[in-house]
Amino acid sequence: FGSLLGICLIIQIITGLFLAMHYTADISSAFSSVAHIHRDVQHGWLIRNLHANSASMFFICIYLHIGRGLYYGSYIYTETWSIGVL
Repeated sequence: FGSLLGICLIIQIITGLFLAMHYTADISSAFSSVAHIHRDVQHGWLIRNLHANSASMFFICIYLHIGRGLYYGSYIYTETWSIGVL
């Protein structure tokens, strides 16, 4: 699950950068910028949904990764744990 965490993180960074190019954080135009991303940006709806679902998938993978480590007792092997943190 560690490699899936890396893939989810890369997807989050890439889609987040694409969304940040079109998003406006002003209180009066934030909703309209999200609507603009959905309607006018090419494949904007796909990028936004991929970003949202990848965030959920990241947390699912991290919970499974931690749970598997606790189940198998991987915390006993400090060298393996240290490499996994890096």
